[in-house]
Amino acid sequence: MNFLFLGDIMGRAGRSVVIDKLPDIIKSRQIDFVIANGENSAGGYGITEAICEELFAVGVDVITTGNHIWDQKETMDFIVKEKRLLRPWNYGEGTPGNGFEIYEKNNCKIGVMNLMGNVYMKKNTDPVFPFIEEKMKKINLKKDLDFLFVDIHAEITSEKQAMGYFLDGKATLVVGTHTHTPTADFRILENGTAYQTDAGMCGDYNSIIGMESDKALKRFFTQERTERLSPANGEATLSGVVVVGDINTGLAKEITPIIIGGRLTNKFK
Repeated sequence: MNFLFLGDIMGRAGRSVVIDKLPDIIKSRQIDFVIANGENSAGGYGITEAICEELFAVGVDVITTGNHIWDQKETMDFIVKEKRLLRPWNYGEGTPGNGFEIYEKNNCKIGVMNLMGNVYMKKNTDPVFPFIEEKMKKINLKKDLDFLFVDIHAEITSEKQAMGYFLDGKATLVVGTHTHTPTADFRILENGTAYQTDAGMCGDYNSIIGMESDKALKRFFTQERTERLSPANGEATLSGVVVVGDINTGLAKEITPIIIGGRLTNKFK
């Protein structure tokens, strides 16, 4: 099966490029299942129910998120009923929604897991490695599901890489989000799990991680945080990875970056 994972969708520009490009990508690349991180899709801050429906309508199957999940107050309510929207699984017990679901498509059981790192991130999450070690005792690739995809929303490279190695052979893909910059270390690890430190951003790269550069730059000079940052709304780039999964093992056969439009050039075609 062919899977597509899209990096953080940033604001209107990010939504527009996904809405414009995704249907053709699904058709031309014969994509069977699409996962997208949507935590910045509502003006850079969270996601709304209307935006979820907009993304589902063009072919997104599951939306993962991260530390901005609760920026829109309405999310607390609709995430309970919308199983295709995930929040970080290692949020404390009793948090609305879920961070792991199994979806059925093309006669396959596809697990999607949303985790959040701990280093330099919000402190209201359980330690991610002991958490996932315990959870994985009850999740077995090919026994409980056919494929497993893990979005590790984290700040530092080493924490994401550590998760990749910990889950190597236990997941189809471990991919990082949050830093909004695509990395060139996409590969298949020794035990068959596809990995990339960060899938990048669907948004305007003529910016500072998707935000208008002037206000963001000012913060580095003055440390003032009084002005709310706004997403850049120029021509956007769609960024992510395509993974070919082996139905016999649940592991990855190929991983290929996909970078379309805007200011980035896909040099890995």
